[in-house]
Amino acid sequence: MGRTLIVVGLLIAAAGLLVSLGLPLGRLPGDMSFRRGNFSFYFPLTTSILASIVLTLVMMFLGKR
Repeated sequence: MGRTLIVVGLLIAAAGLLVSLGLPLGRLPGDMSFRRGNFSFYFPLTTSILASIVLTLVMMFLGKR
């Protein structure tokens, strides 16, 4: 459990670093945004797929130990 929390913390810190360096995390091509009048809807499809792939790889590497 401790190792998993450390890895999750490092991933959050890495994402924060990438955002502060200017990587448009959450505004990738393929993310859908709809606006009509006072209504806006944002669905981060590409960001969700990318996060899923990264988390799957991390959990695969942690599970082999």
